[in-house]
Amino acid sequence: MKHLFKILTLLLPFWGFSQYTDVINSNRPGLSVSAYAVGRNVLQLETGVFFEQNDHSLLNTQSNIWGVDFALRYGLLFESLEITYEGTYQGQNITFTELDTSNKLSDFSRNRVGLKYLLYDRYKSEERNKPNLYSWRANNVFQLKNLIPSVALYGGATFNLGGNPFYVGDPTVSYRGMIATQSRLTPRFVLITNFAYDRITTDFPEMSYLISLSHAFRNPKWSAFVEHQGIDSDRYADLLIRGGIAHLLTDNLQVDFNLGASFKDTPSRIFVTAGGSYRFDFHKDKLKAIDDQKANENGGAIKKNSMKKKRKERKKNKGNGAEDIDLGPSKKQLRQQRKKEKKSGNGAIDF
Repeated sequence: MKHLFKILTLLLPFWGFSQYTDVINSNRPGLSVSAYAVGRNVLQLETGVFFEQNDHSLLNTQSNIWGVDFALRYGLLFESLEITYEGTYQGQNITFTELDTSNKLSDFSRNRVGLKYLLYDRYKSEERNKPNLYSWRANNVFQLKNLIPSVALYGGATFNLGGNPFYVGDPTVSYRGMIATQSRLTPRFVLITNFAYDRITTDFPEMSYLISLSHAFRNPKWSAFVEHQGIDSDRYADLLIRGGIAHLLTDNLQVDFNLGASFKDTPSRIFVTAGGSYRFDFHKDKLKAIDDQKANENGGAIKKNSMKKKRKERKKNKGNGAEDIDLGPSKKQLRQQRKKEKKSGNGAIDF
């Protein structure tokens, strides 16, 4: 953890742009972690209940597993940094089929605290986000440059308290490091990857990866995802796949559902999860003195009735956002923007 704080101290001068979004930015319904933080002074609860059928062909066991997972995320100090607590408490009924006996286990299968910092934001530049006024297709189809991701670093600690039956012999504290990336492939598709090294300093360190692809529907309040997870350690190794949907009820509330399975029978796993995320939004933009602002950086003089138009647009679009989804301008909007550019004499296009 000391090394983590040293790294974060070195990175502080590079901070500058906001992570805050108008709608909730949740890591659910999958297990992958977004590269972006929730935003300064935002507190977010993400939780769900799950059930799993787990059968092991070599050990001749059958298990029913149920429990609750939860995460508390808080935007700490500045926009690019968040602190997170993640927990999973589960109960397991194991039946040994050959011996005709059973056993019950219960404890935390996940109990960790960590810090995540956005190291590189692919979309912080306004110039990079400007639409191509002469091509609707260029703004809406996949291009190779879209694979360039935003990148975040994560460092944390896993706690094994008491005689945990799921991690017998592990020390009280072990460590976890992770790289999270996020790419906007098109306005409707987002790709997230996580590469983690967990339970460092234990006898059974664990390597894992997650690859998640999310899609926003025509009504962006609805989204779907598919996710692949790989786990490798001397204690347990597996390949998993899961998929599900999420629905945005309000700007601060999202509900979700997902199910998944393993690719092998040692053990075979089938699981289902339902949950939700809620944001307590205490975020406030920092005020910037007018003397420190650049000339004309806010678009020049305010035109007559411009505020009325903006209020109408906000009212029309309220609640229609989805996490990290920017559908971009329509063909009609592009034509209107081209006309405005020609009228003002600033029609040069920055490629």
